[in-house]
Amino acid sequence: MNLGMITIYGVHRSRASRNIWLAHELGIPFKLVPVMQLYRLKEPIPADIVHTRSPSFLKVNPNGHVPTMEDDGLVLHESLAINLYLAKKHGGPLAPANVAEDGLMGMWSLWAATEVEPHSLSIAQNGPSAAAIDSLRGPFAVLDEALANGFLVGGRFTVADMNVVEVVRYADGATELFKAAPRVKVWFETCRARPAYRRMWDAREKEPL
Repeated sequence: MNLGMITIYGVHRSRASRNIWLAHELGIPFKLVPVMQLYRLKEPIPADIVHTRSPSFLKVNPNGHVPTMEDDGLVLHESLAINLYLAKKHGGPLAPANVAEDGLMGMWSLWAATEVEPHSLSIAQNGPSAAAIDSLRGPFAVLDEALANGFLVGGRFTVADMNVVEVVRYADGATELFKAAPRVKVWFETCRARPAYRRMWDAREKEPL
């Protein structure tokens, strides 16, 4: 197993939280390079703040989004893809045990990004509107059914659960969705109680808003 230092660009109060959580779960060292989302900053922006449109960061990620990860010359963008890569590279129970599990983990990650995140992010940013809640009733029902064995893939906690939990988290304020999906509620609380998650979250809480 290669435990070389990886670099994560971002802050805890961003989608980089997903990669930080996984790094803690895997026990791999990482360097966090703080890059703030531009929309969170007020003018005038201090010269020493690196943000998502800073020329220095755009050389790393021309899309102008966080997170980005560097690992031994490889540069990856997109938080969910980074997690899938790191899990497969370092192996263990978080990673796919075979090609079928690999496909399922990729499927659930893309499902979270397309079916859930547009609506859950709206709840996180604007509160639980009726439209966002209605849009998530179906996906929550699908997820509840998929959690019959406790977790999404292989009956164990994996990177698929991490990727989906971090997207579902944005809908945490819509309590009625979780009440209607009891398996989702138990799974959500179980994943977030993990020591590696609490370590990430505690650091996130200490960051400025």
